[in-house]
Amino acid sequence: MQDNNILPSVQNGAGLPEKVKINGNDSEALYTTPKKFLFVSLESLSGDLAWQVRKEGHEVKAYIKAKTDRDVYTGFIDRVDSWEKWQDWADVIVLDDVGFGSIADRLRKRSKLVVGGSVYADRLEIDREFGQTELKKYGVNILPSWNFSDYDKALEFIRANPDRYVFKPSGNTPSAGKGLLFMGQEEDGKDLIELIEKNKVAWQKKAPIFQLQKYINGVEVAVGAFFNGKDFIYPININFEHKRVFPGDIGPFSGEMGTLMYWSAPNTLFKATLEKMLQPLRESGYVGYIDLNCIVNGRGIYPLEFTSRFGYPTIQIQSEGITMPSGEWLYRMASGENFELKVKKGFQVGVRILVPSYFYKESSAETVKNYRDVAVLFKKPNFEGVHIEDIKLSEDGVWRIAGVSGCVLVVTGSGSTVEEARRIVYSRIQNIMIPNMFYRTDIGRGWNNDSDKLQTWGYLY
Repeated sequence: MQDNNILPSVQNGAGLPEKVKINGNDSEALYTTPKKFLFVSLESLSGDLAWQVRKEGHEVKAYIKAKTDRDVYTGFIDRVDSWEKWQDWADVIVLDDVGFGSIADRLRKRSKLVVGGSVYADRLEIDREFGQTELKKYGVNILPSWNFSDYDKALEFIRANPDRYVFKPSGNTPSAGKGLLFMGQEEDGKDLIELIEKNKVAWQKKAPIFQLQKYINGVEVAVGAFFNGKDFIYPININFEHKRVFPGDIGPFSGEMGTLMYWSAPNTLFKATLEKMLQPLRESGYVGYIDLNCIVNGRGIYPLEFTSRFGYPTIQIQSEGITMPSGEWLYRMASGENFELKVKKGFQVGVRILVPSYFYKESSAETVKNYRDVAVLFKKPNFEGVHIEDIKLSEDGVWRIAGVSGCVLVVTGSGSTVEEARRIVYSRIQNIMIPNMFYRTDIGRGWNNDSDKLQTWGYLY
């Protein structure tokens, strides 16, 4: 068995496309002039990326629809109250979430450069049944799943077909509803039956559309890539998410508490899944990042769900590993250019820093009020690997907690081995002082066990 800390595929550019030239000129020359970027958000998500672009010397404006996020990012980026007023001003429009598909398609028809969104890509993520049907259509193995909008019919189904299932809210469900995901433990489904019986009235409002998916044991791993409207941009990204709030994978599901990732040439995992979606993605005109989370074992690869947008905090952690300026790769991708993404060798680890208001969300909650405007302090003036989430920069030059999410920072680190990346990221966290902040201490710790299995099965080559 090879050293578990060594990447299973060589990342020296082998097999990746060479840098192209545009109109006979080196494409680098296109990016010396500052561009105008407009970030459009439903809620505060892509502010760190916008801030990186601004620090590179580009003009940046950001629109955030959520009223609860009215103070987020102030002092870091220029916020506007209407994105429509600035669409003609922008050289590049970044739509950072699902739900913008029709807007993105319309803007592209006007020859605007847009990152994010298409009606088709939105549906891949929002409609789990559609996503699975499309995977099957293009020759990708899928797990058996059944979709419901009636909890009593779901109970009848489990009783008639006793088995171990995963309960997944579907549709464009708010993040609070998605946290209801439940992984059954009993082989006859009795634990899920009891859970649904006791909660069906409340869940009918919170998750009116849901899916039961057959449970399968294996390693959870995601494969993702940027897409320029015509083709994938290489290298690809292999990542291992940690969704539960507390170390040891206990507690409620979060959006994401941290991730281990690395960049790779196209491998077996990519070729068996995401690469097969090239044709419909190209036909839809999608531009942006797309990720496919999978369960794999010795019998096969089974995709679970699409993320057809930037992931959060995935994009912050990817920024740790991308060595070319953010404004450059965003512009080149939106322009449909085929180029090689310049990345670090080795591994990146990212850890999300939260405060207790994360568990409340409502702006009127006393805990949310208590943490709003609390200072984020640093023992030493070292901000390397520190990425903002719901933060603002006050007039006195101090970073302070903003908004209502309780998601404060993402801290990242890179290393030639997983342990080196982990050591760096957790040492950076020790430099941060926030009252009652909490985070997972085990991000990336499962790599040795997971990599053993994945290398044995041959999926990472």
